[in-house]
Amino acid sequence: MPHYRIAESASLLGVSDDTVRRWVDGGQLPAERDSAGRLVVDGAALAEFTRDQARSAPDPSAVGRSARNRWVGLVTEIVSDKVMSQVEIQCGPHRVVSLMSTEAVRELGLVPGSLAVAVVKSTNVVVETPGEG
Repeated sequence: MPHYRIAESASLLGVSDDTVRRWVDGGQLPAERDSAGRLVVDGAALAEFTRDQARSAPDPSAVGRSARNRWVGLVTEIVSDKVMSQVEIQCGPHRVVSLMSTEAVRELGLVPGSLAVAVVKSTNVVVETPGEG
């Protein structure tokens, strides 16, 4: 089972080491000592904590969909030619890029600053793990 030191946990969560220590001290995030006496967080516990802490902006659409991967964000950039457009949306810490027709961009009224929901439904998701370093 993988374990992560406090600094590694903080980096993965996007917070400071002190914040992770406060969560550990407050009992919100379980930690234990490794064989060297360092405070570490179990990978499975960290993953569960990460999922529980995840917050997303409320979805402004009142439409039910089968796609589960939905991220609310702001359009930050649009690059268009006559036929196709590249639309960049910042959804919390995640940058989502969509390629669509320029006609669709116009019909949706997309401009930088527009509120948008990125919906992803795919059977192909690439998963990578970091190499040994």
